[in-house]
Amino acid sequence: MNIRIQIIVGIVVILALVVIVNMIRQKKLELRYALSWLCVGIAVLVLDCFPQLITWLSWKVGIASPVNMLFFFGFCFSLIIIFVLTIAMSRMSIRIKELAQELALFEKEKKEADN
Repeated sequence: MNIRIQIIVGIVVILALVVIVNMIRQKKLELRYALSWLCVGIAVLVLDCFPQLITWLSWKVGIASPVNMLFFFGFCFSLIIIFVLTIAMSRMSIRIKELAQELALFEKEKKEADN
């Protein structure tokens, strides 16, 4: 890989990591959701600094091309993110339903107390 591209990728990844950390510090992003992005950023930074590592890893796994290995990693990461967000959305949906039911019971009790 061209050294210029490596430097550009490294700078972009470092800037992205700084933005993520700042969002966590400002409470705009929860750590549990940002942790996977931080791990991916660090992994990309390592692979950017040592490009022969992805070649070796793809050879060990039996994937013909290192680029295919990167696409495979990206696909797996996307599936994990989708699964985690689906779980979070399901929990929130259940919690919203419970809160609505509690509010309805509270309003019913208040009406009965007023009468």
